[in-house]
Amino acid sequence: MFQVKLSLQTTLTMVQKSLWTSLIMWLSHTLIPCLLTDGVAALPAPQNLSVHSINMKHLLIWSPVVLPEEKVYYSVEYQGEYESLYTSDIWIPSKWCSRTEGPECDVTDDITATVPYSLRVRAILGSQTSAWSILEQPFNRNSTILTPPGMEISKDGFHLVIELEDLGPQFQFLVAYWRREPDTKEHAKVVRRGGIPVHLETMEPGALYCVKAQALVKAIGRNSAFSQTKCVEVQGEALPLVLALFAFVGFMLILVVVPLSIWKMGQLLQYSCCPMVVLPDTLPLARVIFCGCRSLLFFGISHTIAPMDSFWNRPGPASLIMFTDIWHHLLVSAGKFLRLRLAVPGLPG
Repeated sequence: MFQVKLSLQTTLTMVQKSLWTSLIMWLSHTLIPCLLTDGVAALPAPQNLSVHSINMKHLLIWSPVVLPEEKVYYSVEYQGEYESLYTSDIWIPSKWCSRTEGPECDVTDDITATVPYSLRVRAILGSQTSAWSILEQPFNRNSTILTPPGMEISKDGFHLVIELEDLGPQFQFLVAYWRREPDTKEHAKVVRRGGIPVHLETMEPGALYCVKAQALVKAIGRNSAFSQTKCVEVQGEALPLVLALFAFVGFMLILVVVPLSIWKMGQLLQYSCCPMVVLPDTLPLARVIFCGCRSLLFFGISHTIAPMDSFWNRPGPASLIMFTDIWHHLLVSAGKFLRLRLAVPGLPG
C-alpha cells in the first residue's frame, strides 16, 4: 500500500514539471511577441564591432542585420574622453553615419584627438530601432597602422625627381637619397606633402642614384618603416660634351683671332690713310705723304721727312704727335719749295 502511494506521488510530480515547461515555452513563443509593437519581433542589434585603422583613416565595421526583403539602416555615435568622464549620458552622432546603409562607417573626421573614443551602433528599420551595440575596447588613433609611402622616382634632364603618395594633411615624409658608390654619404630631405613632384638633386651623367622614404605623423609621434629602395641612372650623353668642346675651341679662337684682327686693321688703316711714297730720282729727297685722301708733296734738299712709323713710336698720344710733326714738316718743306722754285725755272706751280 505504501509503495503504491509513493509511485503515484512521483508520477504527479513529473506531470507538474511537464506542464510548467510547456507553459514557459508557450509564453515565450506567444505572449512575449504580442507585447511588442504591432506584434513584430524586436530588431536585432549589430554584432562584432571593431575598428580598422590604417594611415590615420579609421573605419568602424560590424556584422550586418539581415532581414528578408527589408533594407536596414544604421546609426553611429561616439564619445570622446571628456564625454566619457564627465557627461557619460551624452553621445555625439557621427558626422557621416547618422543614417547609413552599409555595415561600416568612416569615423576619421570624428576622431580628432589622440585620446580613447567609445563607439556604438544600432540598426534602424522604419520606426523600429535596435538596442545599441558598444565597441568593447575604446579606440585610440595612435594605434593606427602606418605603412611605407608609395613613391615614383624619375629624372628631368639631370635632375632627380620624386613624387610621394598623398596620405593626407597629417603626413610628412622623410626622404633619404644617395649616389650609389662606396663610402657615399646619405642625404635626407623632409617633404611636407605628397602628390607633387619634388626636386632632390642634380645628378652627374653615368651615375646611379637611389631613394627611399618613410611617413611621419607628428600628431601621434610615430613613423612608418622605410619603403623599398628605388634607383635611377642618368646615361652619359655625348652631345653636351661635344658642345662644350666646341665652345672651348671657339673661345680660344676668339682670344687669338680678335687681337690679331685688331692689330692688322690698325696696320691697314695706318698705311691706307697716311702712306709714305718715294718719288723717282728726278725729284731727289722728295717725299709724298697721303693723308686723309689728299696728297701733300714735300721737297727736301737737306731735310728728310721722318717715316710715319716714327710717329707711333714716340711718347705721348699718337694722334697729337703725328699732327705736330706734319705741321712742322709742312712749314719746313714749304720754305724749301719756294727756294727751289726760284732756283729751278719751269717747275710747275
